[in-house]
Amino acid sequence: MFAMVLNHTGTPLVGETRPDPVPGPGEVLIQITACGVCRTDLHVVDGELPETRLPIIPGHEIVGRVAGLGAGVSHLKLGERVGVGWLGHACGTCPYCAAHEENLCDTPEFTGCTRNGGFATHTVADASFTYPLGEIGEDVALAPLLCAGLIGWRTLKMAGEGRRIGIYGFGAAAHIIAQVARHQGREIYAFTRPGDTKAQDFARSLGAIYAGPSDAPAPVPLDAALIFAPAGELVPQALRAVRKGGRVVCGGIHMSDIPSFPYRWLWEERKIMSVANLTREDAHEFLALAPQVGVTTHVTPYPLTKANEALDDLRTGRLTGAAVLVPEH
Repeated sequence: MFAMVLNHTGTPLVGETRPDPVPGPGEVLIQITACGVCRTDLHVVDGELPETRLPIIPGHEIVGRVAGLGAGVSHLKLGERVGVGWLGHACGTCPYCAAHEENLCDTPEFTGCTRNGGFATHTVADASFTYPLGEIGEDVALAPLLCAGLIGWRTLKMAGEGRRIGIYGFGAAAHIIAQVARHQGREIYAFTRPGDTKAQDFARSLGAIYAGPSDAPAPVPLDAALIFAPAGELVPQALRAVRKGGRVVCGGIHMSDIPSFPYRWLWEERKIMSVANLTREDAHEFLALAPQVGVTTHVTPYPLTKANEALDDLRTGRLTGAAVLVPEH
């Protein structure tokens, strides 16, 4: 197999040829056909997630075909198209898992962070956290659903039933979940980096009623605000945009520090919430819903060997939609 490996945080990935991995009990070997590039991969590469185990193969928006079955795996078949996301394993026995909150598991494994991920031609995954994808849709188009879509879905659910939804940071997750929210009959108000008219036009093309800079006030009181940009300074801004009783939901795994702000901006029962990972229930819900909605992902494919270029384009905001790595077999 060939993989792009992170040996030291803050350094470029290095291409390596390795022996093909062998699935253990309860695992599957996957021949990868596409892997999305997520902002969380940037946090891994840049050393912002202290739990990262090095060396590591990043990538957790994996689409591929089952190429090998470990002992005890019977619900997946050789050749079946499957997907793997961020939560790669949960213990199943801690108090959180027992309470059906496996996203808060005390001893989780994260794909591309604590276990090798999808910036490769092959990977081994826990079969219980591997999702059948069927045969509808192109592999590169499905890849962003495995994290941007899933975390966006959990973020939207946590926002409640409000009609007016603000989205701060209009990238991979936002462009997917905006389509779902519109399908549900909600109004979308998009907020982007100041001056990023391309992202604002992109948001309008997906049905946003309003698109403007993130440092501008919202044109109407919002029922909820979803923050996908890893910028803590957006939290007070979003609090000022939501109505009394409104919710601000932070959808990222890492964010810069939130600056202090007057209590009156939080008062009147406004709420700040964070999304931590996701559950398999979230995955099954969203992967069933996406084709019903007709979600269209906007992707830019890169050869696997160009992983560093894709990461840099994401870091600098040169991307519209999502980057997806495509291995050559």
